[in-house]
Amino acid sequence: MKLYFTFHFTFGNNMKKIILTLSSFVLCAPWVSHGAFLVKEKGEVIISEGDCSTRYSPCSSFKIALALMGFDAEILKDEAHPQWPFKPEYDAFREAWKQDQTPNSWMKESCAWYSQVLTSKLGRKKFQDYVKAFEYGNQDLSGDKGKDNGLTYSWLSSSLEISSEEQALFLEKLLENKLPVSKKAHEMTRRICYVQDLPNGWKLYGKTGSGYLLNPDRTERLDLKHGWFIGWIEKGNQKIIFVHHIVDEQKEETHAGSRAKEQAKEKLLQLIEQVEKKGF
Repeated sequence: MKLYFTFHFTFGNNMKKIILTLSSFVLCAPWVSHGAFLVKEKGEVIISEGDCSTRYSPCSSFKIALALMGFDAEILKDEAHPQWPFKPEYDAFREAWKQDQTPNSWMKESCAWYSQVLTSKLGRKKFQDYVKAFEYGNQDLSGDKGKDNGLTYSWLSSSLEISSEEQALFLEKLLENKLPVSKKAHEMTRRICYVQDLPNGWKLYGKTGSGYLLNPDRTERLDLKHGWFIGWIEKGNQKIIFVHHIVDEQKEETHAGSRAKEQAKEKLLQLIEQVEKKGF
């Protein structure tokens, strides 16, 4: 089986179009049937696989939106400030969370309690105003039914949900400075999303998210997980957005977000290889 995808690259006033045959790219992809892989450049869909329209909890991928809010509200100052101290009463099941955190370490370690301190400082109204202004998913910050915990838990396998298509649109606005926040908030958020250098001068930016699927009554299904890895790769002025989402069909011990990240990186490395072979 071979699938063909159209890539558009713009250099100055010249538009070049190439057709890449990515049979190996598709056949080696280990995502499950209910997962999704979406790639866009300059508003155009390059690759669309699986279910990109169903909404799921953003889990820790929501930290990108939270960073924009925090920098815009001037609660977050830069990569290293503020440094908030860990407190024993915080929910910290990872060792890396049991220490003081900065905006940079918060994003790198995906520290949940730092997010919750941030939203508490924002307050319920400002938090909701940002989510509405971002047009972020279903914009539902009510939280778990009957628990009144939306300010600190709504994005964690709870009421707030977003689709892969909506994640990609949100990232496009982030890269184009088109969200209703300051230019500094856009720039600082992008900066702390850096993950690593990739071959041939490409850089990877992104955020994972891991959570549980929900039962019809909105309680968590502790036997089935789902996970995100969303972000972009860039080289010079060229930026390619990706959203990878996986939905487990059987019980898995590892976090779904980590698995989504490794799968997405494989696909992105193959994409880079194909693009570089064409001389772009």
